[in-house]
Amino acid sequence: MTRRSNDWNEGLAQDLRDPDFAREFIMASLDEGVSLQVALGKVVRAYGVKEYAERTGMASPNLLRAINPKYNPTQQMLNRLLEPLGLQLTVGPLNKSAA
Repeated sequence: MTRRSNDWNEGLAQDLRDPDFAREFIMASLDEGVSLQVALGKVVRAYGVKEYAERTGMASPNLLRAINPKYNPTQQMLNRLLEPLGLQLTVGPLNKSAA
């Protein structure tokens, strides 16, 4: 795997603090097969765990547990984490391509 430069990582972290960019980042990550918890973890860490926890009204340890891929958060918990970004979990039809 290619290592990213510090400048690239810092630039991404700065961009992720923009709610519009973070929203698009999460949706694109999901389209690419990245788990929601991993994508949310990047956004949360860009904001800072304490600051994001305040935005969601959650305690920092609970927030960290929810974005840990080994933890199985509820739909309610995930929606609470997505709310500051103007997102929510939904169900939609599969887009089946012609075979």
